Amino acid sequence: WRPASSDFPVQGIDVSEAQGPLDWWRVKSAGGIRFAYARATTGADGRDRRFAANWRGLYHAGIPRGAIHVFSLCQLAADQAGNFVTRVPPAKDQLPVALELDFEPDCAARPAREVVIGELNLFLAAIESHFGQRAILKITQRFDAWYRVSDAIPRRLWSVQPFFPPAYFDKPWTIWQASRFRRIEGVAQPVNWDVIAR
Repeated sequence: WRPASSDFPVQGIDVSEAQGPLDWWRVKSAGGIRFAYARATTGADGRDRRFAANWRGLYHAGIPRGAIHVFSLCQLAADQAGNFVTRVPPAKDQLPVALELDFEPDCAARPAREVVIGELNLFLAAIESHFGQRAILKITQRFDAWYRVSDAIPRRLWSVQPFFPPAYFDKPWTIWQASRFRRIEGVAQPVNWDVIAR
């Protein structure tokens, strides 16, 4: 399943090492994919083992590409930004960096809201200065309910909710992750399927 193209003409995927090796030419030839995001880093030292191959593959296949950083509440923003900028080479064709915000299983910390917002702003200042464009915030409903990031930081928003268009932000979303179980040619495992608002 995927949302109707008549409702959302621009659709794509986001992937990580969990999908294993991808054949980006087959992905492109399968049709329907207009953009892709690849996870690059997690926290201050986590690096996706498939990122470099995905980044190259997307470029050679001519699919517009973006990189994702998964934020950790257990590590300093400056260290996380350093991890990301050393892993992701700036490219003229890249989409805005995506900052993924959720409660990760390896981090039980729940800092105060003002601390989290401050750290997120530090991370964003560092990467946006480096890449020369504003990031997009991929925020789950539970994370935004706890920290209200979408109210505090004015950025485009990427919502995460299977099957039904989300309504948990007080402002319009730009990207919607509509499914985590889409199967496509060129990928052995299911992928996250995303659409862009009109």
